[in-house]
Amino acid sequence: MSGHNKWSQIKHKKAATDAKKSHIFSKLAKQITLAAKEGGGDPASNAALRMLVDKAKSANMPVQNVEKAIGRGTGEIAGAEIKPFLYEAYGPGGVAFLIEGSTDNSNRTTAEIKHLLGKLGAKWAEAGSVLYLFDQRGIIDLALGNKQTSESLELGIIDLGADDLQQTGEETLRVITTPVMLDIVLDGLKEQEQKIIDSCLGYLPKVEVALPAEKDQHKIKQLSEQLQAHNDVCAVFTNAKLD
Repeated sequence: MSGHNKWSQIKHKKAATDAKKSHIFSKLAKQITLAAKEGGGDPASNAALRMLVDKAKSANMPVQNVEKAIGRGTGEIAGAEIKPFLYEAYGPGGVAFLIEGSTDNSNRTTAEIKHLLGKLGAKWAEAGSVLYLFDQRGIIDLALGNKQTSESLELGIIDLGADDLQQTGEETLRVITTPVMLDIVLDGLKEQEQKIIDSCLGYLPKVEVALPAEKDQHKIKQLSEQLQAHNDVCAVFTNAKLD
């Protein structure tokens, strides 16, 4: 019986892992398709696509999945049209949210996100209502490993064209760039053999909003997590200052 239970647990864990991988691959495929549609199917000349292909490799996404996604974007392979979206919302405590992603069915995705927002105490906002509270920035997260932040390390990254550096953990560093410098700085970090955890063109708040109520902090974290879990959402940004 114990052997059977152990095997059941292994199968359950494998199923959960497979489902998580499938979820990640599905999101990446849509992003890759959109990038190929907007900038062409050659990663060498399409910085956004190159960044996503690198992410797909890091996630161990099968090469054939990547190639199919690119083919759908360039029109070589038939498939539903993928469109980008940037939704705006007010969360608990009146904080601002930006919800970014891509979908093959805008009506369905809009309805699902509105339902999710309402369920978790947030409100849909009209386009432009909160976007002005954010700046678009290139965001690169680095794993320092045994390296410690030092003046020489920081100067080396700033010299690449970075705007700002933020220590996000004992062994992690966030590099902020202007949108046009993201790809240049990213290539420079690779040449420096820095370990890149993630990179994206995202949105950072101009001013962070402090939340005095602990329950609001919990609600905002819960809302962010559930939005991120939606299959069409690739990133969630908020101006809430979270502990």
